Amino acid sequence: MRAKVLTQFVLLALAWGASFLFIKVGLDGLTPAQVVLGRLVAGAAALAVIAVATRQPLPRSPVVWAHLAVVAVLLCVVPFLLFAWAEQHVDSALASIYNATTPLMTTMVAVVALPGERLTRAGLAGLAVGFAGVVVVLAPWQGPTGGAIGAQAACLLATLCYGLSFVYLRRFVSPLRLSAVAVTTVQVGIGAALMLLAAPFVATTLVHLTWPVVLSVTALGVFGTGLAYVWNTNVVADWGATRASTVTYLAPIVGVALGVAVLGEQLSWNRPVGAVIVLLGMALLSRRERRPEPAWRGVPSPRVR
Repeated sequence: MRAKVLTQFVLLALAWGASFLFIKVGLDGLTPAQVVLGRLVAGAAALAVIAVATRQPLPRSPVVWAHLAVVAVLLCVVPFLLFAWAEQHVDSALASIYNATTPLMTTMVAVVALPGERLTRAGLAGLAVGFAGVVVVLAPWQGPTGGAIGAQAACLLATLCYGLSFVYLRRFVSPLRLSAVAVTTVQVGIGAALMLLAAPFVATTLVHLTWPVVLSVTALGVFGTGLAYVWNTNVVADWGATRASTVTYLAPIVGVALGVAVLGEQLSWNRPVGAVIVLLGMALLSRRERRPEPAWRGVPSPRVR
């Protein structure tokens, strides 16, 4: 295990775990659409610099750009908006816990959409246990809580979008064996362009910029949306997708810890318990029959945010 790759793995967990804290702070002075706009523009700029510095040529085929436009909507624009909107009504810690359901959603979509995907008994048990954990987090026995229920549903819809996007990537983009830096630069760039086009209609509210807001959105874009993709690519290339996917276990822990320590958020017993159950479900899913890693494994793993 090389120290450099291990360092990037830790940075990746911190970047994705801290994303929900940055969103929450950004909402102090911006609307959800403005947070997403700033995030994608900063992320696109960071990736463009990386692509130029590493001399990564961007794909030229219109078909590839069309596929990446779909990925940009499903992987960037829609889920980012859903999480940002949801965090107006729920804690950042809770949003980070729901983000941990991404592997469950990805597996569910893959079984339906990819003919080669089959679940073993352990995989089926993993799905059942994982979604039981979601029910524990939702705590239906507490009764309806207004906007919080809608916000939690938005978080789950966001992770479903992640699942759809990862399966779409695997089906239409991964076989092309393109550079991961080039792929992510184009998809985040398209997402930024879409938000810039929509800004006159969805991001016109007066902003209240403070240093915490500016720094949070910048960090969200540069680290959580830009450099994190590069770190993830390097970890997947060195460790393989299965070992690299364990970052999903660490990110919600980071998110919860930061929410409680920095924002003073309170955790009821069912949230950490539900999160542990979700992680147990993910562990069962990881025990599915393993196939050889594909030659294009440098594309970001479908098990991470």
